[in-house]
Amino acid sequence: MQRCAGILLPISALPAPYGIGTLGRAAYDFIDFLHRAGQRVWQMLPAGPTGYADSPYQSVSAFAGNPYFIDPDLLKNDGLLTDEEIGGGWGGNPRAVDYGAVYARRPDVLRIACRRVLAREPDALDAFRAENAHWLPDYALFMALKRHYGMCPWMKWPNRALVNRAPDALARYRKRLSEDILFFETVQMLFFRQWDALKRYAGVRGIRLMGDVPIYTAMDSADVWAHPENYQLDSCGRPTGVAGVPPDYFSRDGQLWGNPLYNWAHMRRSGYSWWIQRLKSAARLYDILRIDHFRGFVGYWRVPYGHRTARDGRWVKGPGLDFTSAVFSQVPELEIVAEDLGVLTPAVRTLLEKTGLPGMKVLEFAFSGKNNPYLPHLYSENCICYTGTHDNPPVRGWALDEPDCAQKARRYCGADDTQPLSQVLIAAGLGSRARLFIAQMQDWLDLGADCRMNTPGTTEGNWTWRLLPGEADDALADRISRLTDAAGRVNS
Repeated sequence: MQRCAGILLPISALPAPYGIGTLGRAAYDFIDFLHRAGQRVWQMLPAGPTGYADSPYQSVSAFAGNPYFIDPDLLKNDGLLTDEEIGGGWGGNPRAVDYGAVYARRPDVLRIACRRVLAREPDALDAFRAENAHWLPDYALFMALKRHYGMCPWMKWPNRALVNRAPDALARYRKRLSEDILFFETVQMLFFRQWDALKRYAGVRGIRLMGDVPIYTAMDSADVWAHPENYQLDSCGRPTGVAGVPPDYFSRDGQLWGNPLYNWAHMRRSGYSWWIQRLKSAARLYDILRIDHFRGFVGYWRVPYGHRTARDGRWVKGPGLDFTSAVFSQVPELEIVAEDLGVLTPAVRTLLEKTGLPGMKVLEFAFSGKNNPYLPHLYSENCICYTGTHDNPPVRGWALDEPDCAQKARRYCGADDTQPLSQVLIAAGLGSRARLFIAQMQDWLDLGADCRMNTPGTTEGNWTWRLLPGEADDALADRISRLTDAAGRVNS
């Protein structure tokens, strides 16, 4: 990777007119904005169907795309919808995603489009099925069953034969729910068509897409239901332990994520085939991949199932170099970034050194204590520098929450109180040795804490922030381009 810069903006945060960001005009416009601004990377959050608390990190599938991101206008341009069928009522606040409106309205609109595309292209779905046979049949049946049972988690389905995947029960319901299964398959075909077109356009404009893969899957997911052998579950299908992290910067009680933990012994015996398929699927979506909670491959925090906080967990050894050697070599076309935030043990540092993967440096973490490794003058080139991640407040909000650290940041950067601290830290990140610098879009706009994307350890009010129409304008692009060029990060 050459020395360059990028912007973090979730697809959901694009200013599309349908309650949530989509893969339509607003996405293409943002790619044009990045190009004008001299940026080379668009980092986004996981693109899978959101699950519990609308979190992209609790998806019902590690392979599927988010149906909410399918753009109605593109479907209309393809002759699959009319203006009347798209209609209005997608939410009244352009600054916030209206998940309720999208959840209520998007499926009905997509059903119309799916019927038309199947009538027009009767053989297209067969080709898509063949390309995605390793996940699509289980996902489509899983979603059809969830809809059949009122979106209830699969662990609570009243038919235990389906919970346990008895072959005769699966065959019976595949026939019974064939219409819904066809719908969920076709929705995925439409998603990947729109995604593939957007990725091609990004490539033409010199923009690389950087995605995010959560290390864990949600308990209520097609992945756990279809492959329970990959997880630490008891004979009744309940987790014996769940994922989280110990008390840290974000939470005094730690973070209790609640995801089921992997059965690494079984995965090792299978040659880590599920993970290889997962990363190969990610390589279709992205040019660069950030793997969330990378230290979990070295050692993971295991919390006994049923505990209310993560305080009572313990560290358990992970698969380490055996995993990375077996898996990462299978996707040579994909650049991988290790999310290595938090306390790093010697074993984690050793794995990072052996894999050669770049880690992350967050400027909002840099100004507490002495010789803090997040201070820019201590960086190597092999890292990604951020003002903050999706789990941090924008710099303006952080400065109000941490006034002492904010003052230290100003002194470190030689800045007085007349310049917004967000712009001070952006300049520091751009000027650092890090090969790639990424700022949240909120920081380029100097927005406050009310525009935070996620607060770890909470389940309400997250994942809703959106860019307003017109905020990513030519004046901002020109300013970003000048600063990025001055830092030697604009490449042809």
